[in-house]
Amino acid sequence: MAKVHRTPDARFSDIPDYPFDPRYHILNDGLRLHYVDEGPRDGIPVLMMHGEPSWSFLYRKMIGPVVEAGYRVLAPDLIGFGKSDKPTSKGDYSYAGHVAWMREWFEAMGLNQVILACQDWGSLIGLRLVAAMPDKFAGVVLSNGGLPAGQEPPPAFAKWRTFAKMSPVFPIGAIIQKATTTDLPQDVVDAYNAPYDTRGSKAGSRIFPALVPLGDNVEVPAQLEAWKSLEQFDKPFTCCFSDKDPITKGGFAAFQERVPGAKHDLHRTLSGGHFIQEDDPLGFVGAILDTAKHAGV
Repeated sequence: MAKVHRTPDARFSDIPDYPFDPRYHILNDGLRLHYVDEGPRDGIPVLMMHGEPSWSFLYRKMIGPVVEAGYRVLAPDLIGFGKSDKPTSKGDYSYAGHVAWMREWFEAMGLNQVILACQDWGSLIGLRLVAAMPDKFAGVVLSNGGLPAGQEPPPAFAKWRTFAKMSPVFPIGAIIQKATTTDLPQDVVDAYNAPYDTRGSKAGSRIFPALVPLGDNVEVPAQLEAWKSLEQFDKPFTCCFSDKDPITKGGFAAFQERVPGAKHDLHRTLSGGHFIQEDDPLGFVGAILDTAKHAGV
């Protein structure tokens, strides 16, 4: 890994509604991974995994209510995002590499009976963890995400992938705003921009759309194997997709049809755009708490 950027702490000094103490784990290759860890240490863990180009700040409205319900909430920043280290070359990123980084952190945390809450790339990575270690998870709550395995990309995603590759500018806060139905205050837009103070710090955000295993992609075989595991997953699996996301519209159907644990009546439609954590955070929280209760944890 040729060069790694670490965003200065000063960039995070004015982040609104994000009072969480930073915690860090050093991975085997020396990269520093940041995560939020709130609530009782012996509480049932709820793992909130963000996607691209966001970071754990995305879950700020959800962490408190889930902790107040008695759970332990962990919200990591993927490598390349948020307060985690950021390799500055796009070639340093791969889907398999991200799964490996997050699995290493997950195992280091010693987590069991986990409820996974995931969206966007948080689901592409999080569901691979569930497929690899199903015994570690008590349930899954999926919003606006999936586990693609070679399908043709939807038109909205194809446009997004081209933009990420070709656009001379990549205004992350503005991208988040465009993918929500809520009018975000300027300090929130600034908070999404905060981790990315150099051009190289956006390498992970830029390359992620190209890594999604749609069409002929090196990760398709691994995705198909993961689906085989999910087709045996009989613990509660809840879909709570939004009503106004053109990228993942209808993506819940495959899970409700193929995952045994999805055969229940907890599924629901939330109100908002792609980043539902901004538009309907309490709806997402409700799905998490109902799923955890259904799982008996």
